[in-house]
Amino acid sequence: MEKVKVSVRELVEFVYKEGSIDLKFQARSSMTIGTRLHQLLQKGYKEGDEKEVFLKGEIVSGEISFVLEGRCDGILYDDENVKIDEIKSTAKNLSDIDKGARVHWAQAECYAYLLAKEKKLDFIDVQLTYIQIDTEQVKVLEKTYSIIDLEDIVRSTLLAFTPFAKVILKNRKEFQDSISKVSFPYPSFRKGQKQLAGAVYKTITEEKSLYANAPTGTGKTISTLFPALKGMRGEGPEKWFYLTAKTITRTVAEETLGLLEEQGLHQTSVTITAKDKICFKDETNCQKEYCEYANGYYDRINGALIDILSHETVMTREVIERYAVKHRVCPFEFSIDLSYLVDGVICDYNYVFDPKVSLKRLGEESKKKTVLLIDEAHNLVNRGREMFSASLTKSSFLEVKNLQGAHDALKKSINAVNKHFLSMKKEMTGQGEWKTENNQELTAVIEAFVETAEKCLGEQGQEWSQSFLQLYFDSLHFVRISRLYSDEHRFVLDSSGKELTVRLFCIDPSRLLAGVTKPYHSSIFFSATLHPFSYYYQQLGGSEGDYRFLIPSPFEKEQWKVEVQPISTRFKDRARTLPRIVQSIADAFTNNPGHFLVFFSSYAYMREAYDELMEHSLEADYLIQEANMKEEEREAFLQCFQADAERRVLGLAVLGGIFSEGIDLKGDRLNGVVIVGVGLPQPGLEQEMMKEFYEENGKNGFDYAYVYPGLNKVFQSGGRLIRSEGDTGVLRLIDDRYLTQKYRALLPDEWTPFNVIK
Repeated sequence: MEKVKVSVRELVEFVYKEGSIDLKFQARSSMTIGTRLHQLLQKGYKEGDEKEVFLKGEIVSGEISFVLEGRCDGILYDDENVKIDEIKSTAKNLSDIDKGARVHWAQAECYAYLLAKEKKLDFIDVQLTYIQIDTEQVKVLEKTYSIIDLEDIVRSTLLAFTPFAKVILKNRKEFQDSISKVSFPYPSFRKGQKQLAGAVYKTITEEKSLYANAPTGTGKTISTLFPALKGMRGEGPEKWFYLTAKTITRTVAEETLGLLEEQGLHQTSVTITAKDKICFKDETNCQKEYCEYANGYYDRINGALIDILSHETVMTREVIERYAVKHRVCPFEFSIDLSYLVDGVICDYNYVFDPKVSLKRLGEESKKKTVLLIDEAHNLVNRGREMFSASLTKSSFLEVKNLQGAHDALKKSINAVNKHFLSMKKEMTGQGEWKTENNQELTAVIEAFVETAEKCLGEQGQEWSQSFLQLYFDSLHFVRISRLYSDEHRFVLDSSGKELTVRLFCIDPSRLLAGVTKPYHSSIFFSATLHPFSYYYQQLGGSEGDYRFLIPSPFEKEQWKVEVQPISTRFKDRARTLPRIVQSIADAFTNNPGHFLVFFSSYAYMREAYDELMEHSLEADYLIQEANMKEEEREAFLQCFQADAERRVLGLAVLGGIFSEGIDLKGDRLNGVVIVGVGLPQPGLEQEMMKEFYEENGKNGFDYAYVYPGLNKVFQSGGRLIRSEGDTGVLRLIDDRYLTQKYRALLPDEWTPFNVIK
């Protein structure tokens, strides 16, 4: 008999949830209040009662054996009687709650069944405890069930879930039948590729973590996805996430799955696209009054899920959009719901790592059966800092305070925040400063604002502006990060005129990143530029028991023509050296064939160079990267680089920008790359905090804060040049620091030896 594992919460939401997405929004918005009120009621439990108890059991329904699991709020004991307590916070008046929501009773009934079966109870009590978020008054609804009644209820619930279960089982069986027959989709392995795939497979079978530096040309996507899928045979892991920061690498993962399907693989995967990108409406507003895809979402979603799971395997953005239109459901929420039902998920880092948006229904048991494949892992260091940091501005609170219809309680809570902002600003001795300790008083007034805001959001019939919603979410995130605040954080104040920005800045994300990945079956961190390796290994949370893997470039050194011209690009020298730098760019372009990309450390520096270049009258079409380019503009930029173009192209771009990684201009689409400078971040509060922090922890603070992050941008940009075995080209590095011992030692092997241009 086949088994299906499902969480109680997932089960009852699929079967009993109804209505519109804004109901889900209200449930999410009540998280802070809900947690506090849950804990408040649980503190009132008497000695011997239990809270947050994990329950698990198996029940056969039809031809399927269901493994049910979940964590109940409380188990209460009174003499011989045992009672399940399910706590729900609500913005409704308690007098309006008569029988309780069916989905709430169903959740409690499932827990009661699991407990009664475990303890061999003939009867068990169940209570729903509703607590009103404004008054904190409580209403308790109680029922007594026999084990026979509970079994009937649970079987009935599972019967309604059976169509999902059958689709899941069918897809799982087809996957297991196909994976053993699927072979590597290329006739031979590239240099180092077989070793990388073997390292990934070994890591997964041993339930460990791997940090792999695999240079461009290794074929990282197939070398990680293929062994991960092979590792899911039999009793191995059941799910994988392919995490990346770039749209282009998500597309490569989808194409790789398509390639494996051509070899006979059957698996299901979904790509999650950001809500603001995939939303069908002009404005991303999930209120049912505005969006027909949100209105009645839960009434239609089950049919949409069964339909797409029955007919599709690789569910890309285009596939999601097609079925979302067909069933009139929100495409973003559709992809989120699908992510719990498929074998694999392709998405951004934040759906696993970010406290704001990580997938909350993925429980600890599910994580134990899930593999994380983390592409371009060098990006996760800065993204980790961002995700575990939070900021608020004084002006954003005043803007909401002045909104028409703002409640007195809301204005009062904002006044308390503003008063604290003014007090902090008054105590500042300069425009920017930081402290090691968090400001607990500020956290308290922000938390009070969040609770007041949640009460307002829970009111029926009240519409709120996007600025208020954004401030609420920013404040909620601030409170969450306050709870994570540790030695790796700094409390930062940044003043400009009347404005004051408060930031909880995460300097070193390694401990928090490691905490996120720990529950998962395995984590594979890989990139072409985990260099210097020791820096990224530490920053990504590597520990003594983890595997490390470094392989050389699969390309020959002869494919590279590397040149260094020692001209200072330091800020103080730029006006003086700009004519020489531009002449060097012109010489590289004139003396070598084909299309070129030139990278600069900033937009301003790039513009100055462009103005100077125009005086050289080069036979070229100039392209310039603009800030905040749209996807179609980026694509148009890249489409100009064609091997058969009538005129040569000279593109100017920014180090660390959209054209410095994730683009693949093979053959004669790109023949030369010039990098101006060493990519050092601009000095500022954050970089100086990082420098001080790492020096205090025995590291070279300047290297950690400036040199290593800067060089990674250089490595990424230089890596655009040689993309296949047939590529050749010139790489010119313009900066005198490349001739120092430190920088020479940090350059990739394939970039040495180099020619020095006098």
